[in-house]
Amino acid sequence: MSLEIREIGADEFDLVWPIFHAVVAAGDTYSYAPDISLDEARAMWTSAPTRCFAALIDGAAAGCYMLRPNQPGLGSHVANAGYMVAPHARGQGLAGKLCEHSMAAARAAGFLAMQFNCVVSTNEVAVKLWRKHGFAIVGTVPRAFRHATRGLVDIHVMHRFL
Repeated sequence: MSLEIREIGADEFDLVWPIFHAVVAAGDTYSYAPDISLDEARAMWTSAPTRCFAALIDGAAAGCYMLRPNQPGLGSHVANAGYMVAPHARGQGLAGKLCEHSMAAARAAGFLAMQFNCVVSTNEVAVKLWRKHGFAIVGTVPRAFRHATRGLVDIHVMHRFL
């Protein structure tokens, strides 16, 4: 298995769109509208200051992540990231590799910390993985996510210094 993680621009977002669409349409991990359009997704994940990275396994898209400042101006030293793994590529450690890659990219870009604003509490695999990579839950917002099958559930804010 050959893994390549590389930055992509708007012109290559079509590579990861099937992954993005499948993850968001499930309605269980991202707050984006399940029927988000390709153009809306492309703009959100590839317009500066947001950077998009694709994970290719043997040349085929298997995952992606976006990296950006968590806040503008006086909060721009804290990075924010979001990760997506194709259903067929789950359980192989790819999300962890994306996380490690994003932390290195964030450090290289001068960020001092990373924060996830909306980790759905029922996404136990993600919560466990982010904790493994040094993130702590620094807050929980009650019933802030409308889960497609479980109704209103909590979200966690997770943070770590880089």
